[in-house]
Amino acid sequence: MSAEGVLVRGRQASGAGTGLAAQLFLALICGGYATGAAVGWGSEKLALFMGDFGLSLAALIAAVSCFFYARGHTSRFRPAWLLFSFSSAMASAGNAVWGWYEVILEEPVPSPSLADLFFLCFAPPAIVGLLVLAKRPVSRAGWVCLALDAWLIGGSLLTLSWSLALARTAQFQGESVTQAALSLAYPLLDIVLVSMVLALHFRKAAGSRSAVNTAIAALALTVLCDALFTSPLLRETYRSGQLLDAGWFAGSLLLAYAPWGVRRVPEAPAPSREDRQVRPAAPIAGSLAALTPYLAAAVCTLGILYNVTEGRKVDRVVVLTGCTVVLALVVRQGIMLVDNIALTHELAHKESHFRSLVQGSSDVIMIAAPSGILRYVSPAATGVYGREAEDLVGAELASIIHPDDLGRVVHEVRRFLAAPPADEPTTRIECRFRSGAGDWLNVESTVNRHQGGLIFNSRDVTERVRLQAQLQHNAEHDPLTDLPNRALFTQRVRQALSGRRTTDPGTAVLFIDLDGFKAVNDRLGHQVGDELLILAAHRLQDSVRAGDTAARLGGDEFAAIVLGDGSGDQAAREYQVHEIADRLRLRLSQPYKIDGNDVRVAASIGVAFAEPGITPTDLMRNADLAMYRAKAGGKNRVEMYAPQMQADVVRRTELAARLRTALHDGEFALVHQPVVHLTSGRVSAVAAQARWRSAQGILFTPAEFLRGADDGDRTSELGRWLLEEAVKQAAERSDMGYSAPVSVRIPARRLLDKSLPLGSVSSIEGLLMRHGLPSGALMIELSDHDPRASLDDLEQRLVALRRLGVRIALDGFGSGYAAINALRRLPVDVLKLDRGLVEGVVESGRLHKITAGLLRIACDLGLQSVAEGVDLPEQVTALRAMGCTHGQGMAFSGPLDEYRLRRALVTGSYPMPGTNALPVLAGTGGPGPVRHSRQPVSDRIPQPSIRSNSETPVPPT
Repeated sequence: MSAEGVLVRGRQASGAGTGLAAQLFLALICGGYATGAAVGWGSEKLALFMGDFGLSLAALIAAVSCFFYARGHTSRFRPAWLLFSFSSAMASAGNAVWGWYEVILEEPVPSPSLADLFFLCFAPPAIVGLLVLAKRPVSRAGWVCLALDAWLIGGSLLTLSWSLALARTAQFQGESVTQAALSLAYPLLDIVLVSMVLALHFRKAAGSRSAVNTAIAALALTVLCDALFTSPLLRETYRSGQLLDAGWFAGSLLLAYAPWGVRRVPEAPAPSREDRQVRPAAPIAGSLAALTPYLAAAVCTLGILYNVTEGRKVDRVVVLTGCTVVLALVVRQGIMLVDNIALTHELAHKESHFRSLVQGSSDVIMIAAPSGILRYVSPAATGVYGREAEDLVGAELASIIHPDDLGRVVHEVRRFLAAPPADEPTTRIECRFRSGAGDWLNVESTVNRHQGGLIFNSRDVTERVRLQAQLQHNAEHDPLTDLPNRALFTQRVRQALSGRRTTDPGTAVLFIDLDGFKAVNDRLGHQVGDELLILAAHRLQDSVRAGDTAARLGGDEFAAIVLGDGSGDQAAREYQVHEIADRLRLRLSQPYKIDGNDVRVAASIGVAFAEPGITPTDLMRNADLAMYRAKAGGKNRVEMYAPQMQADVVRRTELAARLRTALHDGEFALVHQPVVHLTSGRVSAVAAQARWRSAQGILFTPAEFLRGADDGDRTSELGRWLLEEAVKQAAERSDMGYSAPVSVRIPARRLLDKSLPLGSVSSIEGLLMRHGLPSGALMIELSDHDPRASLDDLEQRLVALRRLGVRIALDGFGSGYAAINALRRLPVDVLKLDRGLVEGVVESGRLHKITAGLLRIACDLGLQSVAEGVDLPEQVTALRAMGCTHGQGMAFSGPLDEYRLRRALVTGSYPMPGTNALPVLAGTGGPGPVRHSRQPVSDRIPQPSIRSNSETPVPPT
């Protein structure tokens, strides 16, 4: 039950309790008066007083009650209560006059008297008040039928009353005309009042029914007492204060209670289903209302039969009244017949209209009996269900509903039937119906009540349901591989961390990245790449268990959930999941057969385990961090998440944030590493490098801080600063007599980007002119060549730079096909060997041969060669024997600040191995003992993460 229904029922209960108390109090007063009247009040004088002034007081209370109620309530029934107030006031005045004669003057009441006038004024206002309370007809025919019904009742009562008593009263001898008229006026007015009471009893307005019923009962009781008073038997023996006065007294008090009783016990807005089942009064009331004209004619017939059986001469009044009653009945029946014919035609027209609508509707309309048997099925069932409507009629509704949906449908139907119709006139049910072909159709039905049964207005929504399911699937799955996408995977992770698995630490999330997939796209095309992703998705799907979930997050990134097994041994579980991830890595790394070619990629996998209280976002982030650690650690491996990974991410983030303001705060410094001629030991050039001297006094190498510089604009700004600062310092050294060409490493993609300052030849020319540096004193090291970049554009740019006198060096020579192709096309002056070739040139005979071959190519092309990363004297000897012309590394000197660089340039050369002199100490400007130690790894190879042991103090300046 709704909250509003509970409130209404609560108010009804409260009002009913208060109304019951008032009714008991009213019954006690009326019962006390009746008891006093029955015993004669103890004295004749008191009986006269109570019979006259007691009735006057009761009528006065009714008049005041009705008046104040009408004054305080502005409804359409207000005139009725004012009329009842006036009517009761007339009755009160009549009884007061009657008491004045009998009690005060102690003499008989004259006839006629002023009391008779007041009593005669009682009935007309009451009759008009009943008309106001009645339900008003809506047409002229209704008003005519109301008047005919009133006359039928009044005429029949007049016929019967005249036959029984009024004829004798009219023929009473010894009375004046006024007395005879009064004798007839009382009963005639009472007959009219009774006629209105009976005619209007079944025409009460919908509102305030309890007040109308109470008022009708009060007036009926008053009329009954009047009828008894006017009978000759009681009239001859009547004295004030007798039991008959109790009826008038009760009628007045009941009329006084009538308007307030409805206020104490409010009517419910709509009767509930239970109330309608308990109170079947409406059909009975309707039947009595329809039989009222015939009952009136029967009463009229009884009056005439009474005169005939008594052998009396039929009175003219009886004959005339009976004839008018019969005529009124005939007229009324004629009006009803015309109305019935019109209603029949209208009903037939509407029935034909609605039948056409039902039969022509594309929806299936079914009527089911309370037992569930289908009583009617519209012809649309043939097109919708593929079954003839005649075959469905008589079948049970449950027989065509899917068994899995039947329980839900029954529950909804029962709930709907139990709900009040005013609150829920219809409901909607969606289930599956069996079609004529034997398959199941998704059907949506609007259900209405119908004579205890149900009406189903059904339509086929199978295509809509299928489309919704497809849209839902597309929203949650990757369109290429049909694996769950990131949104659905996140939802599955959330489900895995909730419920009974909340405390299971064995649940793990795997993040998978395909190493080398970008090269497959670049080399073989995106179509082959898509085929590879589909095959990889199939392998991943086949490798997980039925309860686990594999997903594609985007690009070449995949993920999987491995649900926990509930075991308490976390170490064993981690070992087990690591084995699963490693087998998956091997499976994904096997060759893929695409268009007759074997395509190979590897897989880097990060694994993170669920912890108590961890969120899905944090768990997926942990797996992502582990996967990137696996890629940074060499790729094609499995990495388990450790809390230190998150600390590294925080450190890199802080480093990137500090890097954004480092340039503007002047925290970057420039260092130079000498490039030495391997035969003479002379310093032939210096290589400019950037160092970040942070506010905390820590010096970061490029391998460290460039990993935090993910912002392209920031790295571009850093490259521009490096070039300009290197040219500026080289010009200053040249002016002071320290002439040595300076080399600056610039990525090839920045030379090709015309939107960047470095991409403009004129900007480099302007830079040289602004600082006064000879063009031959600048060498640009071309690094990070992208094989997809246009060699034609790069060649044009480099040719223009060479026209300015700028020398071009090809960095990282020997690292791959791109370098060989660039050597074939680009105008290059110097080849810088890749560091990886130099490191193993002494230990590895195979690497020795490769390096010797590359140096022979440089010699044949007439190019200078520079070996980068020469850290040991043995490497100097081996490279010189192979024909390498220059070297750069810790075997000669580390990166030097400006002060130490100038000292090294003053010295001019470094001793070579095999001579009496020893090489210069790394990081100093003078000679010293040879140190057979390598440069710290952080200065040579980028590390996967930034650690404190890769930071070096700031050298003195």
